[in-house]
Amino acid sequence: MSEINFERRTLLLGGGAFAAAGFSGLAMPARASGVAATPSMRGGANNYMPGAPIVERIGGGGFWMTGTVRRAGDGAPLPGQRIQIWAHTTEGSERDAHSHGATLTDANGTFRLEMPQIVPALGQAHAHLAYDSGEYDTVFLRPLLASAKDASLEAHFILQPV
Repeated sequence: MSEINFERRTLLLGGGAFAAAGFSGLAMPARASGVAATPSMRGGANNYMPGAPIVERIGGGGFWMTGTVRRAGDGAPLPGQRIQIWAHTTEGSERDAHSHGATLTDANGTFRLEMPQIVPALGQAHAHLAYDSGEYDTVFLRPLLASAKDASLEAHFILQPV
């Protein structure tokens, strides 16, 4: 009889440990490890102006800055996220307040903002983008245009929750 009690006790203890481990995993959100966060790029924060206004377009337009914003881990699109964009353009320097503007991502985590044509600064045609709203880690990007004649540029953010 003592052998049966021992086996029953072992089964109960083992089952309890298994249940505790399984249920603790349910209390935390599941995260896939396949989608890594985007690191900030060197030079991305140059001439950054916190709080740039959300705008329909920067200047006269003609150049399209587009991209996506997703969550690290599971890669889910992040709607309603504020992305600030600035660049050296045909209408002004990246230091000029009128060369800065922000936009929000749509329901699919996509953003799109029209701005003047980007022109080379310090030898390279490039844009600056920032996510800085606080819900996720701040990320600054500085993507280069393949050619100064390009009329669009894409940049993609994968954000890590704070």
